[in-house]
Amino acid sequence: MIARWRRQVAQSGAAGVELALLVIGAQLNSRPGWLVCAALTVLAGLFGWGVALRRRRAIADTPTSRIASAAQGYVELRGTGKPLAGEPLISRLRGMRCLWYSYQVEQRDGDRWKTIDSGESDASFLLDDGSGQCVVDVEGAEILTRHKETWTQADYRNTEWTLMVNDPVYVLGEFRTIGLGDVELDMRQDIGALLAEWKKDQPALLKRFDLNRDGVIDEKEWVLARQSARREVARMHREALAAPSLDTLRQPAGGQLYLISNHDPDKLARRYLWWSLWHLTVFFGALAALPMLWRGHS
Repeated sequence: MIARWRRQVAQSGAAGVELALLVIGAQLNSRPGWLVCAALTVLAGLFGWGVALRRRRAIADTPTSRIASAAQGYVELRGTGKPLAGEPLISRLRGMRCLWYSYQVEQRDGDRWKTIDSGESDASFLLDDGSGQCVVDVEGAEILTRHKETWTQADYRNTEWTLMVNDPVYVLGEFRTIGLGDVELDMRQDIGALLAEWKKDQPALLKRFDLNRDGVIDEKEWVLARQSARREVARMHREALAAPSLDTLRQPAGGQLYLISNHDPDKLARRYLWWSLWHLTVFFGALAALPMLWRGHS
């Protein structure tokens, strides 16, 4: 299942929790209520600070690699986004050619907007940095884009986010080179599978290996069939081992940040730094308020 794209990154989600706790505390308007909200705000501030700081460090501390020489594992890549060969990806609402899109359709419900439809694309795309290309799998990625359009039509509000063709793309993720040369090939199993496939077409099998034309594949003719299958499997194995490898970028298995963005990474790092300072301020502010609320409560 494709992971839902998070339009609000983790630290802004924590900021939303902090704001919600402030509103709840004001509505309760009691010392016990404020005490509970302050305690939860301490936890939310600490969580938000940790998340923002980890993201900032991942962006700032991971050196940029080149696709042609990238090591296997967690890397940072920068390049130009290109579509894969085949049918172009078309955004759902605007109908534009793109690399990726997400959309949301809301309907007015009194003075509120209610989401009635949303979704995102799951197609991979190419990243080209001049030294080579790799396939970027968007599954599980946190995608941040500059391209956002919002417009209203009668009682409906439409919002669409996109990564466009030829956008400068920055990616943090797990780099893996996939090649059939790394796969263990089983000669015996493949010969058996090929012979089983041949048996499904008895007329073709008889035409090819029934040398005495008696309508039966005898023991000697079956030996010839097995030899022919061995030669064909050996040829397919040689071709497979000689096939070019495929460089891919995907969600890290170890839980590290998987980020795809067309924002400047230096600006992203600064943004996460400011978010970490904000959450740290909220943490200490709420922590300082706890003793006063506790004394007032007791």
